[in-house]
Amino acid sequence: MNFSYYDLGNRSGGEIVEVTLSGNAANVFLADSSNFSSYKAGRRYTYFGGHAKRSPVRLQVPRAGHWYLVIDLGGYGGSVRHSMRILPGALQPLRDIPLSSVPSLVQPQHDEMGSPASDERDFDVFISHASEDKDEVARPLAEALQSGGLRVWYDEFELRIGDSLRRKIDKGLAHSRFGVVILSKSFFEKGWPNYELDGLVTRAVSGEQVILPIWHNITKQELINYSPSLADKLARSTGTHTVEEISVEIIDVIKNTK
Repeated sequence: MNFSYYDLGNRSGGEIVEVTLSGNAANVFLADSSNFSSYKAGRRYTYFGGHAKRSPVRLQVPRAGHWYLVIDLGGYGGSVRHSMRILPGALQPLRDIPLSSVPSLVQPQHDEMGSPASDERDFDVFISHASEDKDEVARPLAEALQSGGLRVWYDEFELRIGDSLRRKIDKGLAHSRFGVVILSKSFFEKGWPNYELDGLVTRAVSGEQVILPIWHNITKQELINYSPSLADKLARSTGTHTVEEISVEIIDVIKNTK
């Protein structure tokens, strides 16, 4: 038998094994401990995978347990060079439930130290975005939220020539009840959006603010590669909802959160 294998150890179900091949096509598959022993002994065995003609190959670990990755030339001559890596499992699908039904969106009106009540802040919502997403998402969303009666911190509404960008952003972050973050490939490539995101996350962790993510032209895997901590947050996507629909939900959440 002409084969190579990797002992993957104990893996969680749903993890992705990515295999890169160079040279011949090969049979690439996963087998648990029992079936790997049967494979080596020439007995019948169960596997997950098949004949790979293209690279890379991605196999999903079907369940938790001890797994082996096998690269088998299947009786053909030649050789194949290979490497592998373990990727996180796929994100859970976006949960299409009302934002207002999520308990974490409810904030106290005052804390014990007498912090200002939420309705005393300057803004209801801070919109963080990349300039590339301004025309398609950020501007129409900001205008819709403002038309819906919300006090919106949006750069085109608040910034003037000569303003200190950092100071204006810091004030907006500190005086907003909610933070809407338009997550896209461009967002993660820019300095200022990431500066804003850091501030929003800090305030969300301390309970001072709630983050409402919007996914825009970004896949689940791309998002988890950029920011795993944002992957499990309830979100809306411009791929499944219009900006108008998203704005209506945001207005409802903010107006009904005391």
